[in-house]
Amino acid sequence: MTKTAFDKIAAGLTEAVAISKGEAHPESYRVHVPERLDVRAIRAKMGLSQQAFADRFGFPVATLRDWEQGRRGPETSARVLLTVIDKEPDAVRRALAFG
Repeated sequence: MTKTAFDKIAAGLTEAVAISKGEAHPESYRVHVPERLDVRAIRAKMGLSQQAFADRFGFPVATLRDWEQGRRGPETSARVLLTVIDKEPDAVRRALAFG
């Protein structure tokens, strides 16, 4: 028997309630990695040039240009990093700082 959309939603809610009660652990959750990101918008939100953004976060500037111009898209690991940069840029800067 195949699960309907309702069955999937109900199962998710049941699991969420169990986690909130401490009866289950969130390790069973999968990380959501966006398929597409607006890299230019992430960079622009920070007010950085392409070169400054690339230097700050360790991307080759040519790769950043390719992403922004749609010639290529970031691989999964880069999308993860870009998502964290978008949400918590200071955490990424601290993690990547020398010292």
